[in-house]
Amino acid sequence: MFPALEAELKQETLPDPYEDFMRYHLQYYGYYKAQRGSLPNSAMHQHVWKNNPRYLLSGSFGKREDLTPDRLQKEKRLWPTCLPSTVHRQMGAMSRGINFSLSETVHSLPFPLTDSLMLSSPFVKSRQLLYDDTGEVNPRLREPQDLFAFFSGNTLLQAPRWPVECEVIKESIHHIEWVPPQPEYFYQPTGNEKIPEIVGEEKGTIVYQLDSVPTEDSYFTSSRVGGKRGIIKELSVSLQGPEDNTLLFESRFESGNLQKAVRVNTYEYELTLRTDLYTNKHTQWFYFRVQNTRKDVTYRFTIVNLLKPKSLYAVGMKPLMYSQLDASTRSIGWRREGNEIKYYRSSPGDGQQPSYCLTWTIRFPHDQDTCFFAHFYPYTYTDLQCFLLSVANSPIKSQFCKVRTLCRSLAGNTVYLLTITNPARTPQEAAAKKAVVLTARVHPGESNGSWIMKGFLDFILSNSPDAQLLRDIFIFKVVPMLNPDGVIVGNYRCSLAGRDLNRHYKTILKESFPCIWHTRNMIKRLLEEREVLLYCDFHGHSRKNNIFLYGCNNTNRQFWLHERVFPLMLSKNAPDKFSFHSCNFKVQKCKEGTGRVVMWRMGILNSYTMESTFGGSTLGNKRDTHFTTEDLKSLGYHVCDTLLDFCDPDRTKFMQCLAELKELLQQEIHKKFKELGQDMDLERSWSDISLSDVESSTSGSDSSLSDGLPAHLLNIANELNQKKIMYKKKKKPLKSRKQRNKQYQKNTLMPDSEITEDTPERAGFPSLQKHPAFFRTSENASSSVIKNEKPRLNKSQFNRRGKSTSLDPTHMTTLILTKNKDRTQKEKPGFTVSCDPKRSTNPSQEPAPPSKPSWSRSRCPGTQGSHRTAVAYPSLHIYTYP
Repeated sequence: MFPALEAELKQETLPDPYEDFMRYHLQYYGYYKAQRGSLPNSAMHQHVWKNNPRYLLSGSFGKREDLTPDRLQKEKRLWPTCLPSTVHRQMGAMSRGINFSLSETVHSLPFPLTDSLMLSSPFVKSRQLLYDDTGEVNPRLREPQDLFAFFSGNTLLQAPRWPVECEVIKESIHHIEWVPPQPEYFYQPTGNEKIPEIVGEEKGTIVYQLDSVPTEDSYFTSSRVGGKRGIIKELSVSLQGPEDNTLLFESRFESGNLQKAVRVNTYEYELTLRTDLYTNKHTQWFYFRVQNTRKDVTYRFTIVNLLKPKSLYAVGMKPLMYSQLDASTRSIGWRREGNEIKYYRSSPGDGQQPSYCLTWTIRFPHDQDTCFFAHFYPYTYTDLQCFLLSVANSPIKSQFCKVRTLCRSLAGNTVYLLTITNPARTPQEAAAKKAVVLTARVHPGESNGSWIMKGFLDFILSNSPDAQLLRDIFIFKVVPMLNPDGVIVGNYRCSLAGRDLNRHYKTILKESFPCIWHTRNMIKRLLEEREVLLYCDFHGHSRKNNIFLYGCNNTNRQFWLHERVFPLMLSKNAPDKFSFHSCNFKVQKCKEGTGRVVMWRMGILNSYTMESTFGGSTLGNKRDTHFTTEDLKSLGYHVCDTLLDFCDPDRTKFMQCLAELKELLQQEIHKKFKELGQDMDLERSWSDISLSDVESSTSGSDSSLSDGLPAHLLNIANELNQKKIMYKKKKKPLKSRKQRNKQYQKNTLMPDSEITEDTPERAGFPSLQKHPAFFRTSENASSSVIKNEKPRLNKSQFNRRGKSTSLDPTHMTTLILTKNKDRTQKEKPGFTVSCDPKRSTNPSQEPAPPSKPSWSRSRCPGTQGSHRTAVAYPSLHIYTYP
């Protein structure tokens, strides 16, 4: 190929890394079958590589240091059908309408291709031409795809991007789906469960510790595929021989979050979970791996840093375990295991926040097995991508399900948007379709939301007549994973901004909360086009069993109780899983930034948060049993079934539910008044009672740390606050009323002999030209002050005023100064009197104190008519800023 360089190639003693990579890479895809040395010298082609951007590899091969055989092996295992990156990128560009010719694509390769190779290889066929079954070229052009299409036939999936501080192992973790043949019942506490004493690393031995963990003192800066650069450390202890029975821990994979393991006894371990990145809170989700197991012995695991005071583990919930040997030999997947389960409060140290412990015992099924433990069935970002790729590559599903990119997350991971609907026959039919918006995984540790979403997608994309009908009458907008960054790193509640995204739907910080910002604006644009019938965000709940909805209470009497119809219908369609009694429709101030409240205020009447338990059911045939993935996926089907009932042209079901809701509400109000010891005629006025008073609180999540600015903006906010304090110090201090009156006396109320026509303007008051004008000004000012100070005048002053037929200027001036001096001296210490001359001091104009909440909407005593009780509040300085 290059005769002049053959001698140099033969003389090489060490293989060139670039040559090895290109030869291995091209041989794998069938483009090159020559032996070593046939490739051109890498020294010659490095110049071409650096100066031709088309040679840069995309996807998971970001930079030259990433081009290692190990990384290639990983890509080979994950995506065996991917194209060479140059061909893949240019053909993907052609599918999006960018004009790259086939010859340009071929010529961009650093080796020649024959025509026979081009025609025989299935990977270099132009996506602009159609081929028949025999491989012959059909000269017809392919119909162009929609703009911004993300997936195409053999698209290389985007590898997850991690923060640069995170170490990630190269192994790919995969679990099979499996449904236990028998119900998995709750653990029944005996009362004799052991409460182990936490001894820590002082008395134990650290067998696993993850050091490179971003804390609350840091913030997200950048990300890359594979996370931290360099060699991945071996964090587990080294075994001393085959008889060493120490467990080997690992969690540096997608959604894993174990930080430390301490061996405190032969078969007893204390575990510390990693908090959400860039915070010091939110330890609830756990997911880790153990190896080197022994059967027929009892192990004890104790998680020592959980933060929620209540948990379903206290009422029978069991952890999940997965055995790789059982999965490979018996096709058994995740199952509930554990005994002696206890959730209890630990003894906090000095100055530390209280923490809680979860302890359980386990017997492994095999020797030398690899097992996983998890809080709930994991569903990772890679799982979602594989599912969406199968949808995009399906010739049937891709016709009515379009997979698009909504935005990129902070770390650069794709947030996917699915649009699901059957093609309309006419523009009028398309415009008449209503929309349904569904989202999931805004809280990354609530993987149950993804399983419900998967069940919904499986059904709505099927060929079921009900699914086809739903696609005919609705447009579904689905965001299956709102927080991919948090899912990848194993967070429980937050994004990489260190904040709870479900408190920031009103945000204007597009760069800090891109997933939420783009979702809200997508729905805003959708509302401008058509009516959105339903919005639902899928979540998980750690303190209650069953599945239920949180909604919003509509105050419009035209749609009174309508927002409760859909949840009631859903409870009738899934009576053994869904609990209407657990539903709540109270809108609390602390939840104003949540998705359901923001969408409700944007005009979506039926706006909900679906809460799915981490535990199981207390209803019907599934009473006291754990939920499986199949149970959760069935909820996705029931959502579709309930939508059809809710939109049935025959309104019989709807009206029956409304009548039932009124009866249930009457019973609830009777119960509330009975608890308060009150009696009320509900037949006439029960519908006027505020439903918010009847509802209990929906609070239960501690997101105090998750509210406010993202972590990376806190330093900027502190700097701005310091500047604001300095600005306040530099401002000229406002004067008190006493100081202002002295200034007024000095500048305006002067002896007659000193007042002339050419007196200059002082302190902002107009110049005094004539004595009559001075009298009139003094009289008006004095009358105004006397009127405002009337409640403070004593009896002698009233008599003196009554006897006087004219206002003496000198007397009025003395009266004003005396009264202002007395008023200033009587002011309570610690308050500064306002100097605003326009501020009224009439107590009747002061705001009334807030009244105590009551179940009735009648007026509170003391606020009717002119006898309304008023409270005078002290005046405060008011600072204004330009």
